Amino acid sequence: MEKIILQTKQLVKTYKADSPSPVYALKGIDIQLKKGEFVALMGRSGSGKSTFLHQIALLDRPTSGYIAIKGVDVSELSEKERAEFRLKMLGYVFQDYALIPELNLYENIALPMMALGKKKKEYNKEVLEIIERVGLHGREGNLPSELSGGEQQRVSIARAIVNKPDILFADEPTANLDSEAAAVVLNIMRELVDEYGQTIIMVTHEPDDKKYVDRAVWLKDGKLQSSQ
Repeated sequence: MEKIILQTKQLVKTYKADSPSPVYALKGIDIQLKKGEFVALMGRSGSGKSTFLHQIALLDRPTSGYIAIKGVDVSELSEKERAEFRLKMLGYVFQDYALIPELNLYENIALPMMALGKKKKEYNKEVLEIIERVGLHGREGNLPSELSGGEQQRVSIARAIVNKPDILFADEPTANLDSEAAAVVLNIMRELVDEYGQTIIMVTHEPDDKKYVDRAVWLKDGKLQSSQ
């Protein structure tokens, strides 16, 4: 039996906006995601895919509904508990890379380890191995400004997986890349799933990205449209 790593029940997100009635961004989403699965969240702009990702990635709080990660009801966690849960169990890749410009490649990747209070001797080997895995060996001392967009996104992926997260969340990770750099990034993510059993949930607007994933989940107007 395949293990469910993330589950939502009747997940709702509303915004007040300027109208007297709430605007529904998510309208009661029920879903189960399996451990070791590479899932694409797809749909038109405004469909709710990024909003949904932000709820399940603990970057925002839903208006109502249930979210469980590894059986933990994360809806009930305090802000401090959520921050600790994110640091220890979740990884994030964003379309703008979110690297610290003053830190070199090695230091950007090591940041989550530093945040956990680990010493360099504890994480040095692991960081160097991850740099090798994403094809950036020899670039350890480079600043983000000295790297291409595709290379910066590979640094972002390396940083996201250095703590061996249970789930890697990626919000349109190839949106700012050309097709060649995008393929490199998506192949790295596919290898993480195939070789290490990494669970990845990715928002994308590119239909061609479906060939890299195990399942595409389509949203429309804040509702789950289909899963295939």
